[in-house]
Amino acid sequence: MITGEQKSKVDAVWDAFWTGGISNPLEVMEQITYLLFIRRLDDEQTRALNRANLTKKPLAGNPFPANRDELRWSVFKAYSAQEMFDTIDQQVFPFIRTMRDEDSTYAHFMKDARLSIPNPAMLVRVVDRLDSIEMQDLDTKGDIYEYMLGKIASAGQNGQFRTPRHIIKLMVEMMAPEPGDTIVDPASGTCGFLVAAIEYMRSHHARAINSGAGAKHFHHKMFHGFDFDNTMLRIGSMNMLLHGIEQPDIRYRDSLAEANAGDAGAYSMVLANPPFAGSLDYETTAKDLQQIVKTKKTELLFLALFLRLLKPGGRGAVIVPDGVLSGSTKAHKELRRMLVDDQKLDAVVKLPSGVFKPYAGVSTAILFFTKTNSGGTDNVWFYELRADGLSLDDKRAALLDADKLGPLAELSDDEHAKNNLPDVLARWADRDGSELNRARTEQSFCVPREAIEAEGYDLALNRYQELVHEEVEHRSPQEILDELDKIELDIRSGLGELRQMLPRSAK
Repeated sequence: MITGEQKSKVDAVWDAFWTGGISNPLEVMEQITYLLFIRRLDDEQTRALNRANLTKKPLAGNPFPANRDELRWSVFKAYSAQEMFDTIDQQVFPFIRTMRDEDSTYAHFMKDARLSIPNPAMLVRVVDRLDSIEMQDLDTKGDIYEYMLGKIASAGQNGQFRTPRHIIKLMVEMMAPEPGDTIVDPASGTCGFLVAAIEYMRSHHARAINSGAGAKHFHHKMFHGFDFDNTMLRIGSMNMLLHGIEQPDIRYRDSLAEANAGDAGAYSMVLANPPFAGSLDYETTAKDLQQIVKTKKTELLFLALFLRLLKPGGRGAVIVPDGVLSGSTKAHKELRRMLVDDQKLDAVVKLPSGVFKPYAGVSTAILFFTKTNSGGTDNVWFYELRADGLSLDDKRAALLDADKLGPLAELSDDEHAKNNLPDVLARWADRDGSELNRARTEQSFCVPREAIEAEGYDLALNRYQELVHEEVEHRSPQEILDELDKIELDIRSGLGELRQMLPRSAK
């Protein structure tokens, strides 16, 4: 977690942009990303020089030529305003645009980098404020960048690029990646799912990924993300870089419009929240996806893509709109049948409709499945997630203290009503045990494959959920009549006593 002082420094950087007239949060984030990349190159130069001095060997691994010190952050930050502006605009940015041949995924996305900060005074304010933020520690670097990304979401319409981090963390904890996994997000955006998987691996498998073949796989082959927005690719790549992954496979791809035969069966895990608004023309959709499901609906095409990308035994955790669960078209029904009969559908976790507010009120669920190509669904585990620790209105205010939020919090029974995430994680682990015996009136329960088939492969939770009926005592008509007679006699007796008490004149 970053401190309040660090947050204030980040806020000051954003304020410098807003007061300087740059109000588009994505443009702000892109400019910050460029400057952080330039600052990182200076750190690499310093390490390379120190290494050369220590080993008495020639300079190696240095991004800048030895005679171009003016390109370095530590040098130009001391320049006058106009000199700094001219150096960064006319020398540093042209230099980083030519770094595509560098052995770096991130350098590839610098080919169209440009400085959009309009004047020297504003640039000096931004550089000074960024320079004041300590980013030596790996965890701090990642946390600070994530905090910056959170400011995109809080700035309005750009929130669609960010899935709530506690929902991502829940999905990753439930999937529990292993050191040998190869993880892909075909709609990666800011790479939130991949970053959460990185953090999980460092928390649970540190020894396996810190040296040898495990480290090489972790840094070069484990994480893959596709997007067709170059700004998102730049931001996502920097997010991975600041979380310590030097060579992630983050690349441009319109996942639904290109043939994916080369990647078919290449991955062991899919983590994704794909865009699910709109539809595509048949002509612009990859033919290999149309072979799986004939449709123009993007949400169905992405599910078909996930099945295509996974190797047998590979697992997926993906967010889908409710229409995928209960849509009545032939394509909807066929895709659900495939998940249940041809693959192994593990779980459906129903999310509350306010999870994506204030950007959208759409109802969604998380599908968990395993690609088998031979069936294997015996029971499907359903969970109705009613509370995620935040209010479900547009404010999305925290309902509990910070240490009581997220899927790993330890909660009392009363606190569970405000945050169901730890309960989801605990019951998921027992889905093949006591969860099989839970009644359908409970918050979670299992449904046999045959029952799902009988319902036409409808996966809506309320199709199988049963309401709790209160026990009502029923009495015979004669008992009720006898009680009414007794009530009438009591009333008559009471009236008689009242008359005796009244004065004679009142009678």
